[in-house]
Amino acid sequence: MTQILTHTPLWVFGLFFGLVYLGYLQSRTRQVSRGRLIVLPVAMLAWSLYSVWSTFDAHLTALAAWACAWVAVVAIGMLRAPSRRAAYDASTKQFTLPGSGVPLALMMGIFFFKYAVAVVHAMTPGLLETTTAVAGVAGTYGLFSGLFMARALRVLGVMKKPCLVEQHA
Repeated sequence: MTQILTHTPLWVFGLFFGLVYLGYLQSRTRQVSRGRLIVLPVAMLAWSLYSVWSTFDAHLTALAAWACAWVAVVAIGMLRAPSRRAAYDASTKQFTLPGSGVPLALMMGIFFFKYAVAVVHAMTPGLLETTTAVAGVAGTYGLFSGLFMARALRVLGVMKKPCLVEQHA
């Protein structure tokens, strides 16, 4: 384990602490605009796609597994009702988001999964060449980033006002 940590580039530790800090900020109640709400899911989407690409290049199975997992999680998330814990103030165009440990858990999940994949790839590169490994790793990246996007879409759902239809008898 010591050898693995000593061969880890220093920027990885900086990224880790940056993600911990970002997760800490997400654990506190805050107000954010629509743009800020979308930044984290888009960043996690880009990071997970980069992770797939840097591990497997343009491997069709990897890209398909990532896309299938991402779409499935986002679709399931969209079937759920809008977030009950978030609120939207139309006058300020701000969302009030309660603090949550979920973003930190998801970021740490992606970080440690990517770290483990990098370690496996460095120690036994052939292990990740099987179709099952490619699909499993890429699908896991898609799952994590899909959870971020699904969560943001559920929060965006609180912007929609229910339509009241008057019926005249």
